[in-house]
Amino acid sequence: GRQPSTVSVIPYHTHTMAGDTAPHVVEDLLGVVQLLSDGSVVRGDESVLGPKEPLPDVPGVEWKDVVYHAAHGLRVRVYRPASSSGTGSVKLPVLVYFHGGGYCLGSFAQPPFHAFCLRSAAELPAVVLSVQYRLAPEHRLPAAIDDGAQFLSWLRCQAELGAGADPWLAESADFARTFISGVSAGANLAHHLTIQVATARLPVSPVRVVGYVLLSAFFGGAERTASEADPPAGVSLPVEICEQLWHMSLPVGASRDHPVANPFGPESPSLAPVELPPALVVAPLGDVLRDRVLGYAARLKDMGKDVELAEFEGQQHGFSVLQPFGKAADELMRVLRRFVYQGDTNAER
Repeated sequence: GRQPSTVSVIPYHTHTMAGDTAPHVVEDLLGVVQLLSDGSVVRGDESVLGPKEPLPDVPGVEWKDVVYHAAHGLRVRVYRPASSSGTGSVKLPVLVYFHGGGYCLGSFAQPPFHAFCLRSAAELPAVVLSVQYRLAPEHRLPAAIDDGAQFLSWLRCQAELGAGADPWLAESADFARTFISGVSAGANLAHHLTIQVATARLPVSPVRVVGYVLLSAFFGGAERTASEADPPAGVSLPVEICEQLWHMSLPVGASRDHPVANPFGPESPSLAPVELPPALVVAPLGDVLRDRVLGYAARLKDMGKDVELAEFEGQQHGFSVLQPFGKAADELMRVLRRFVYQGDTNAER
């Protein structure tokens, strides 16, 4: 059924004049998120943006939600192949996953992200951890990145607990083979968390982050790239919506060269000295953000980093969740499986 709209109020320093009219809409994102002049936010039903048909289930995967941050009420959805339950089963790599939605929309529970995680758990196979995080404009950046860091700290505690951890993780997770991944804004989040881990700003041991995966990454910049200025036909994410999402999610007054949006912006710390784990960068070529994603991979390669670039001709931004059972998604699963299990001679196939 339809969820009722929820209103949450954030302090906004607007001086109301005597005789001021009722609060009016100052930002309207696709009709589902409205920011009002008094700083309050009205959210509608996002399912109108999602798939009309229900997505098929994936047999042989079990999942459950676990609270990782009680104060903020944040949860992680834990997925594992049913065959990996029970003590003595083979431990599987861990794929941490952050959903997309431009930092303003989306939920780990929405069917497109859920379907991708079910497939990943079954077909890699892996323990998949799909992380809920706070959204803008109620919680502007870096709130989402702070939540991601809190999640990795929770995961570190789980790894330290050993047999005392959540039973599914204790039985099935190989914490020494952890990958950080995400789609769209979730890929942006995955990049920033990987940097925090690689620079030891965020201690995670005994968890070991051995790779990271950016799917249709959501990056920005004050100056438009060629593919933003002259977009491919019929894009799923128009450049105007990208720019509106950044305007609603970055700190008030920040430009798109803010280090969260633009990892190569004027104020962004250099990645050259950072010892990054291997990266898998998935670039759909029918995406207005194509040049940013290709540029990210190219600049990392120029710095001598270990980067695998997987280009998907004619595919849209977010194809892995827009068509999670499509042919391109099938190919992505093969690419992802190879990346997660590379160098693993005992890999299940």
